[in-house]
Amino acid sequence: MKLDSVPPNVSASESATPNSDLSPQLEIKLTSNPEIALKLTPEPVDCSMSSTSDLCPEPKGLTQKHWAIFASTFVTIFLAEIGDKTQIAVLLMTAESHNPWIVFAGAGSALVATSLLGVLLGRWLASRIDPRTLERLAGGILLGISAILLWEVIS
Repeated sequence: MKLDSVPPNVSASESATPNSDLSPQLEIKLTSNPEIALKLTPEPVDCSMSSTSDLCPEPKGLTQKHWAIFASTFVTIFLAEIGDKTQIAVLLMTAESHNPWIVFAGAGSALVATSLLGVLLGRWLASRIDPRTLERLAGGILLGISAILLWEVIS
């Protein structure tokens, strides 16, 4: 790939400056190429290209930020699931079947599958919609659901 071209998986509209996402640690030295070098300068030119082995500035392993995201997700989902219809259904299925580990495996697999769908849909939406817009949209939907439930209780 030429350094001045846009990678095939990125459209030209996504990046105003080609390769603007490359780390500043990338180091380029021109090498002797008779066709190009003679057009630029009559003297011989030594060139080589080198870069750091890892251009990704993200630290390796789990950071405090990762643990904070994990903890907030766990607490939110745990509190939301306590006493809901899924937990009651699992309780009744366990009592009826007398196979708690089979019910646990089925319920756990279903929760993992629905969570995976939520993560994939969230990732897809986040790549197409501004995160602030997503937050406002989700807040509006939750407020709408709350208003409908409140209306049902009051009337």
